[in-house]
Formats: sequence, C-alpha cells, structure tokens
Amino acid sequence: MANTLNTMDWTSEWPAPAKLNLFLHVVGRRPDGYHLLQTVFRFIECADYLRFAPRADGEIVLATPTPGVAEEADLTVRAARMLQAHTGCRQGASITLRKHLPMGGGLGGGSSDAATVLLALNHLWQTGLPRSELERIGLALGADVPVFVHGRNCFAEGVGERFIDLELPAATYLILQPAAHVPTAAIFGAATLRRDTPPLDPTQWRPGIGHNDLEPVACAAFPPVAAALDWLRGFAPEAMMTGSGACVFAAFADPAAAQAVFAQRPSGWCGWVARGLAQHPLAEIG
Repeated sequence: MANTLNTMDWTSEWPAPAKLNLFLHVVGRRPDGYHLLQTVFRFIECADYLRFAPRADGEIVLATPTPGVAEEADLTVRAARMLQAHTGCRQGASITLRKHLPMGGGLGGGSSDAATVLLALNHLWQTGLPRSELERIGLALGADVPVFVHGRNCFAEGVGERFIDLELPAATYLILQPAAHVPTAAIFGAATLRRDTPPLDPTQWRPGIGHNDLEPVACAAFPPVAAALDWLRGFAPEAMMTGSGACVFAAFADPAAAQAVFAQRPSGWCGWVARGLAQHPLAEIG
C-alpha cells in the first residue's frame, strides 16, 4: 500500500485479504442450529481492494454492484449500514470494490470485504469503536467476519468468534480454484456432514494437525473439487480444502517448489501461489 496505516484516508485503497483454514473441525452444534467449530485462520497476500468516498446525504452506495446480488443483501453495504446504526453516525459513503477473490471459494472474500468496510469507515468516520465492538458487529454479518476484524492469525473456536492468536511459520501456498461455486449453507446442512469430531487442545495444535470435516461433503457434491484435491495430493499429501470450498491448497516451505508444482497444473485450471501473512494488513489500524 502506498499509504502507511497512520495516513490512511479517503484517498486510500483498503485491502481485504483472503484466508485459509489450516484445518476445520465441526465439534458440535448449538440448539439454534449454528455449528461449533475449531479452526486455524491464516491470512494470505491475495486480496480484494476497496475505496471509499464521503457522502453528506448519509446514504450508503455501492458503486460496483456484484451481479446477481441485491445491494441491500451485499455484505459491504450491510456492514456500513450496521456501523451507522450502531454509532448513530450521520455520514454516508460510496464504496468501490475491486474484486479478485472468487465467490464460493472458501477464501472468505465477502466476509473480508465486510470487515474492511467496518475497519475503514470506523477510521474514516471517526466513530471510535474498539476492535472488540467491531468484531461483535461483524458476527451479526457472518461467522467469518470477526476474524478479519480481529486481524491476527489464530486458533478459533465457537462459531468462529473466540480467538487464540498464533505465530505461524513462514509458508507459501499453492491454491487451486476448481470450476465450482460451493454454497456454504448446503455443505453445513448436509446430512452426511460429521458434527462430532473430538475437540483439540489449542495449545497442542501444530501445522499439519487436523483435517477439514466439510471436505468429504464438498468433494461428493462437486467433482471438480475432488479432482483438484486428488491432483494436488500427488505433490503434497497434506493438501486440503479451505472453508466450505471450493478452493484447495497445499503449503510449501520453498516458494520455488510451489511455483514448480503450479506450473504443472492441468490446462485450464485456475489458481495462484501466495505467501502467508504474519497478520492482516490492517491489524494496527485505529
């Protein structure tokens, strides 16, 4: 970013990075239907980017609407309006989203966009909410939003809102994007989803421990996910799906090794190689 965090303003472009789930266990289910999870969130350098322009009329306007998504249902618009409602702020904003992260990919793109809206407008509108309060607003938008507000790689529990920060080793990730849009609700609602994986002790977790309970459901329903995972495991046996899919990934200590494997992917397959981040780019924004 051209701007340092201390000088981020209405002229800045604000990053909304992707995440990977380094494992994802479903350990139970609450009476209200929400699943109890354990996971490790890792931010990676791939990102969407947002710009904001002030509006004196108090309106929230998305200048770059997502095809097929009504404005009132868009997470970026909802995040801005919830911040307004929570703080009584009378200012408005126009939002421009430069989208790179795929929808239905398990990379948290929509949640990350919403979190960046909360962080950016809290700063730009000078509404002054602490990060913990922004996390609570984020949870009402979606289970993945709080971790992007939290801003640290972490072991997460509950519905994804309780965090234990982690220092993760440097790694480069090869990520494949299968030709499938995987709806999160359908995966979590599947009768075949395992919901009783024994909980891990967070202090005992290390990279390479755990699996993704959603992966068998997604692979059965979406053959391109299964095919990408099978191919990638030929080079990296610990390859895994992230979130509810569709993207799959593998970690490499050597960036050149990741690039070499990526170069061998079948013709027409999409993906990229990305570094893991030590923290969210906006982790220190006030």
